[in-house]
Order: sequence, then C-alpha cells, then structure tokens
Amino acid sequence: MLACPNDIISRLQKEILCLQGYKTIQSTHLFATGLGPIRDAFPNKHIPVSTIHEFICSNTESTSSTNGFVSALTASLMKNGGACIWISSSMKAFPSAMPLFGMEPHRVIFVHATKEKDILWAAEEALKSNGLAAVIAETKELSFTASRRLQLAVEKSQVTGFLIRQQPRILTPNVCSARWAISPVASELPADMPGVGFPRWKVALLKVRNGKTGEWIIEWDGTSFKTITPVFRESKFLHRKTG
Repeated sequence: MLACPNDIISRLQKEILCLQGYKTIQSTHLFATGLGPIRDAFPNKHIPVSTIHEFICSNTESTSSTNGFVSALTASLMKNGGACIWISSSMKAFPSAMPLFGMEPHRVIFVHATKEKDILWAAEEALKSNGLAAVIAETKELSFTASRRLQLAVEKSQVTGFLIRQQPRILTPNVCSARWAISPVASELPADMPGVGFPRWKVALLKVRNGKTGEWIIEWDGTSFKTITPVFRESKFLHRKTG
C-alpha cells in the first residue's frame, strides 16, 4: 500500500530536522517540566538538546535572569550524571545561588578566560567531551563560523551548549537552534503575605529554527517551571534588528 502524501511529507520533515540537529533521543523530555507552551514552539514539540542555544542579554539585570534560567535548564541535564563547564571572563556566576535552581556547584567547573577567542576555543574543546552534561559560555560576539564549529563539536559529543551573549554589538546569523532573551519580572505573593515571591522571567524566543517565536512569563518555584501567562506575539524583542 502506497503511503499518502501527508505521511511522506511528515517523514521527510523529520529526516530534515534530524540532519539539522533535532535528534530524537530519550533526554529530550528533560526540559518538559513546566515549559509546555515554550516546548510546543519547537519542531517536534521538544526543546532540543545536543545542540547550541544562544541567549541575548541587553543589561546586567537580564544577565542575572539568564544565569538563573540557564542554571535551571542545566540542572535538568545533570540529573542523569555528568558535570558542567562554565566559561566566562566576568566570573559573575554565583555558586551559592545555584542550589536554588537545582544545580550542584561542586559539579560545575568554572573556567576564567579574558579574551573572546579564548572563551570560544575553550567552549569548543569542552563541547567535544562526551562526559559532560552541558557547557555554558559567556561571550559577546559570535560569528557564523564560530557557531558552526561549536555545532560540529556537539554533533559528535551530544553535549548541550548554552551561549550567554552579554550586550552584543550586532546579532548576525548563526547556526544556533534557538535565540532566547530572558528578562526579570516582578514576583507576586498572596495578599498580605510578607517577603519575596518565586523568581519570574519574561522568556522570549527571538528565533527558532523551523519553529515559532513568542513570549511567555515563567516562574521558578524551586523545583520546576510554571507558565504564568500565554504567548505574546508582539514584542519589541521580536522586531529587533538582527544584522
């Protein structure tokens, strides 16, 4: 019996996504907790692992929010073992706060590099090690060639990479699977309750390869994410010039 056109197209789409880095592996469910609406914006309704994710930070506040959000994502990858390498020139990551996002600081190797080229070199070498759960690198600029080298490394090792770009001068095209922007949102407490609520962020997907862009308000309760609001389609981030 001949396959119908829709089945053929669906199979071809899955094969193309696999070639582009969207591999169907068991660990794709690790990002699912509380991120359902965001997950659905990606092809196959999975936030991809074993690929490179790019995070754009426009100021100090967004950098801090991004560090927390990425720490929570990385913690989910580390549940099955493996260490994480965190490479930066600023060394502003605060190990004492990592357990709040489920991350164990003693399993994080911090690498300090002062030059952009050294950070990217260290990230590429770290991504070649299949014994790691994830690699986080703080950098400013990212060329297409540099992003391609990082992607080739993860395709062999199956390690997930997070690039935190701090106030980049221009957003040029690259091969990263997604471009994110995380910014802080005021927390909320029940009426008449003192203290500070759970961390909240505005999570914007600026670019998703073969997926959909959008914005969500996300809360972290110490163990999992929670979506507070539905998708926002109109955003100043989504209309930002990208080179």
